[in-house]
Amino acid sequence: MPGTVYFDLETQRSFNDVGGSSNLSKMGVSVGCSFCTDSGEYRVYPEEELEDLVQLLTRAELVVGYNHLHFDYGVLEGYTVLDLESQTVNLDLMVDLKEILGRRIGLGQVAASTLGTGKTAVGVDALKWWREHKAVVGEQARKPVTAYSEPLMKIAEYCAYDVKVTKCLHEYGRQHGHVKYDDGSGSQQEVEVNW
Repeated sequence: MPGTVYFDLETQRSFNDVGGSSNLSKMGVSVGCSFCTDSGEYRVYPEEELEDLVQLLTRAELVVGYNHLHFDYGVLEGYTVLDLESQTVNLDLMVDLKEILGRRIGLGQVAASTLGTGKTAVGVDALKWWREHKAVVGEQARKPVTAYSEPLMKIAEYCAYDVKVTKCLHEYGRQHGHVKYDDGSGSQQEVEVNW
């Protein structure tokens, strides 16, 4: 068993590109990333290695993510026959906070208030980088393919950073019994969590 696994992924297409949020499995994965507590290592998964990510998630003692039950699993299920939610043990930090607060709250908002650091980019940036990557790959079609393009590396770094932020937020909540968020008026609020 690989212990606790933190993970996130970035998509190739937006909701608009696939006809809305009911078509998550059509969004495609540009890059997935995980951190496993047993190995103490981060791993990046290009699209052709997503089966390795699926295997890691289904073997984990606990999978921790932020909106992964609905979004990330919905996208990843385009690559597997498994119903990932039923095949895994999960703690979705966003779902937990939504149950307590009665509304959704973004990872960047909670991380900025709790950890003093937010996200390094937004999903729209990752989509732009994916388009840039596809353009680079197209240009290289007549040349030997080098490792990863610079745009793909930007997506991987962004994804890995979100995994790290999720991990740090979870650890903070476990250690302190609360996390913080901005209530929208610029005022910091604490919310008790049992992680």
